[in-house]
Amino acid sequence: MEPFRIDIPQAELDDLHRRLDAVRWPGELPGQGWSRGVPLSYLKELVAYWRDEYDWRAQETRLNSFPQFTDEIDGTRVHFLHVRSPEPDATPMIVTHGWPGSFVEYLDVIGPLTDPRAHGGDPADAYHLVIPTLPGFGFSGPFPETGWNLPRVAGAWAQLMARLGYDRYVIQGSDLGAWTSLVLAAIDRPHVAGAHVNFLITPPPADDPAAMAGLTEADFARLGLLGRFATELSGYMKIQSTRPQTLSYALADSPVGQLAWIVEKFMEWADTEKAPEDAVDRDALLTDVMLYWLTNTASSSNTFYAEIADILPTAPVPPTAPPPLDVPFGVAVYPADPALPIRAFADRGFPNIVHWAEYDRGGHFPAMEEPDLFVADLQAFRRALRNAG
Repeated sequence: MEPFRIDIPQAELDDLHRRLDAVRWPGELPGQGWSRGVPLSYLKELVAYWRDEYDWRAQETRLNSFPQFTDEIDGTRVHFLHVRSPEPDATPMIVTHGWPGSFVEYLDVIGPLTDPRAHGGDPADAYHLVIPTLPGFGFSGPFPETGWNLPRVAGAWAQLMARLGYDRYVIQGSDLGAWTSLVLAAIDRPHVAGAHVNFLITPPPADDPAAMAGLTEADFARLGLLGRFATELSGYMKIQSTRPQTLSYALADSPVGQLAWIVEKFMEWADTEKAPEDAVDRDALLTDVMLYWLTNTASSSNTFYAEIADILPTAPVPPTAPPPLDVPFGVAVYPADPALPIRAFADRGFPNIVHWAEYDRGGHFPAMEEPDLFVADLQAFRRALRNAG
């Protein structure tokens, strides 16, 4: 386990600027808005900002203000932030991002979560934070072989927490990180004090058609969202899970292509109707993109989808529900997320739900979009765990 510091060579930034200067733009049919992807006028303006105003060195300095490390686990390098709370009785928590996210999602919540006393909160709600980068993503670098599926990643996380000396810990995840968290809770159950997610897919139970009888109108609307995600919004997932290598040539060669591939998801999944910047900070969004570009991990992060293709909701029929998991469980529901859980179905797979909160704003990236809600929710989950004993 070694300390890690980000130090991108200037030649890499010069090459990025050269590529941005030389971009060849595609044509566009008029009047389509975002309905067929990222609008040309929007992307041109964003690329101009990236080229002329965005300051990577300032962002790099901020990223390096948090303690970072790397370790070799199960034959691959794992990059992670480890931020200990000043409160000696703080609860250890491992937080896992998804795609197209990164540890950049959590920068605004690290302070309030680790040191609530300094942010007007209750010190009893404090967490020690471990925020790893998924294998194949960012500074965790390309994984060296196939086989990095969810159980293997979860096993690596269990090893990481043990190496850090955390015998009991809480799990939090979003997007792919939510699925990783559920697997981790199952395979390391004796050491898991609770699991919390802000993304949960709850398909109808295939073995009990009568379960549909008690659903509300709002529940059926959520089933409609899940169907739309499976048939329309999951196009990226179908490509990345079946032909990741072919897509990777374009994303590894064109920073504008990489930007467009990611920014579309922020537009579709965040709580916004006009532009991603209405929901997330523009510089934070570009820093997230930079972690994919500067590490050349478009290919390996795409390939992660191929490794877990058996559980993805990429067909009209959603994935099967997970087996029941008795770990104390918390769920945060943000209304703009592309898939919203149904409580009645969640209770079947998670019989020990101790915290369930539904908010009136926010989307798929709540730590970036609504950091105050995200922090307050995890503090409420911590209190729920204490009350549950």
